Amino acid sequence: MLDVMVQWEQGSGAYASIARVSSVASPETLESPSRDVVTLYGRPTAESLALALAAAVEARKGQFAADATREMSVSEASGAVGDSAWHDRSTGQLIRADLHIPLNVLHETARTLLLDGGQAIRRLIAGLLMPDWPEGTSRALSFQLAGGGATNRASDILEAVREADAGNFDNE
Repeated sequence: MLDVMVQWEQGSGAYASIARVSSVASPETLESPSRDVVTLYGRPTAESLALALAAAVEARKGQFAADATREMSVSEASGAVGDSAWHDRSTGQLIRADLHIPLNVLHETARTLLLDGGQAIRRLIAGLLMPDWPEGTSRALSFQLAGGGATNRASDILEAVREADAGNFDNE
């Protein structure tokens, strides 16, 4: 199961980034799955969310350890840029690796996400943009993509988006 928290950082300033994508590592259990946190900047759209989700999907492909954490900035200028870190199981040493996912790869994966799960993505954006959020409340929604667990294969995550299309959205 892929657990994703999507939040909207509202502000009047211009952002160089479309989004920030982070992961929080935890043991791969049903009680405590890993969570990806997507923070959208500017006015969120289905396309900007799909691009951020594409960064999360593509970063999982290159993940070297199950407990790795990732932090990336997603922009139209440079794609997804950030790093991944994990502890080596044999030495306990912290290992860090740079991440760079080219914009063309993000666009291709985002296009597939929108084709296969666009309705669920658009519903999530509509929830973030609803005008009746209490003033001062952080706009954040979480959802779980069911099916197959957290995986390194984009096709499995896309299948989970299709299954989640019925909408398992909870306000947080």
